[in-house]
Amino acid sequence: MDKGRQVTIFGGMTRNIFLLGLISLFTDVSSQMVFPLIPLFLTTVLGASACAVGVVEGAAETTASLLKVVSGYWSDKIKKRKPFVLLGYSLSSITKPIFAFAHVWSFVLFIRIIERIGKGLRTAPRDALVAESCDESVRGKAYGFHRAMDGIGSVFGAALAFFLLPTLGYRNIFLLAFIPAIAGVFIVFFVKEKNAPVKEKTEVISVKISLKELPVNLRLFILVSSVFALGHFGYAFLLLRAKNIGLADHTAILLYVLFYIVYTLCSIPSGILSDRFGRKPVLMAGYLLFAATSLGMMFTSSIYSILIFFVIYGIFYALIDGAQRAFVVDLARENLRATALGTFHTAIGIAALPGGYIAGMLWDKINPETTFLYGFILSVLSTILFIFVKEYKI
Repeated sequence: MDKGRQVTIFGGMTRNIFLLGLISLFTDVSSQMVFPLIPLFLTTVLGASACAVGVVEGAAETTASLLKVVSGYWSDKIKKRKPFVLLGYSLSSITKPIFAFAHVWSFVLFIRIIERIGKGLRTAPRDALVAESCDESVRGKAYGFHRAMDGIGSVFGAALAFFLLPTLGYRNIFLLAFIPAIAGVFIVFFVKEKNAPVKEKTEVISVKISLKELPVNLRLFILVSSVFALGHFGYAFLLLRAKNIGLADHTAILLYVLFYIVYTLCSIPSGILSDRFGRKPVLMAGYLLFAATSLGMMFTSSIYSILIFFVIYGIFYALIDGAQRAFVVDLARENLRATALGTFHTAIGIAALPGGYIAGMLWDKINPETTFLYGFILSVLSTILFIFVKEYKI
């Protein structure tokens, strides 16, 4: 989309940014009607172990992430974002209701992977489209706005899951999740991008060459964020911890709603902070907050203390979610933005499978506290490594 033709709605935000945010809002209403229930559905209904939960969550993210660098690379090559965005959201939408027919955890794993393939197709091209739809001076704010809209959808979706679970049960909620998902797909048709001719002969030579062209400092940041992702056990284990200290499934979901409310409220301010003070201090603060969350979850034993750490986790996630994407774009060459974003998402996604497996094994074989100790150690290590990352291309 040519910058001169963008329609600014407010504070540097354009029509495209607003529409992309709206798409994420509807999609996440659907996703969060399903995803916070999956760890509870696996353990409560299907009788799966914590290790199975870790494998399902980790394998889903890893499999999807393998596509992110490919979709980003081809999006850069053909100079098109929208086809990847449309196909990705469509695939994710049609799979949501299928969770209702799962009776073994391996089937949940299969559907989760298919659904995440849709995310893998759309993420890097969509994030590049966000960057191309705003001025560089408000890039952090634009990503913050997009993540906030995503968060609003997550709050509504998780709240719906909370209120509907006692009466409808898991399977009927999974079926209902299709409605907001398909609404999000419909809005994709109204998103615009700049017209660029497709090259008649695509240069298949090489994803490898393009990846080697990523600046050294960007590759270093991707390495650091991958180490962090290896220890970032995610919300699934926070929910299992809530159950572990005696909370019912219904109450655990309410804590998840709280987490997303905090995340949503903090996303835009976090983006603005990264625009004003730099991405690096904001990201390092986020890593340290995750370390604090991990440490606190080792010792929490009541609903009051776990409530505090769900709030801290929400602040942490808001600090890193948009700023990481903006930092990747800052460090990437303009013609390789989607490739860089795809490489970043793929790297942290690949780390999710062994990370989830290790977290689950530590939980099952030793105790829950060891899982959180593991997260604490890797988050501290990542923060130390981050010191060597510069805020410019090298």
